[in-house]
Amino acid sequence: MSGEGRVRDPRPLVGEPLGLDLLNTIWVDAEGPHDLLGDLAGTRVWLASNDRSHRPATEPVRQALLVAREAIRAHVTDPTSPTAIADLNAVLARGHLTRSVGPDGPTTTARVDDPAHLTAWQAADSYLTLLAERPDRVRRCAHPDCVLHFYDTSPKGSRRWCSMAGCGNRAKAARHYARTRRPAG
Repeated sequence: MSGEGRVRDPRPLVGEPLGLDLLNTIWVDAEGPHDLLGDLAGTRVWLASNDRSHRPATEPVRQALLVAREAIRAHVTDPTSPTAIADLNAVLARGHLTRSVGPDGPTTTARVDDPAHLTAWQAADSYLTLLAERPDRVRRCAHPDCVLHFYDTSPKGSRRWCSMAGCGNRAKAARHYARTRRPAG
């Protein structure tokens, strides 16, 4: 984020599709685990970094985001779990899309039962869209200490790391260290 008065999004991976970006509000680094949605200030940062700064960062919005995040996390971890399916469907059941036509052409509007749930519903809907398009491209970073997820848009579908500069380089360095530390024999 740029601009005067704005707080920088501190997460190591931003810009993923909305559902995965919500999932990535929890991350681990050298300082330990972090949760951007741990308070309303972080919720404001997340909303702004996803072009939703017009949405108020209220406690009901934050709670709805937490529920959606955990439903997405459970499903991405175990997509066949009946509980994970039920939890994600419960978030999705809070809204729907209405299609119409107007003077400027077709429009699609998201409608939810409670305005506090709009962004959470949009994140779950975004995740569902990824699953409908290319479920094999929704991936967890291959680094064992990383908890971030990404949508692989590489041409060959071979991306393994949330970022090559971070986790990819750490894995390469670890492999190099292991090769150079082998006892001669």
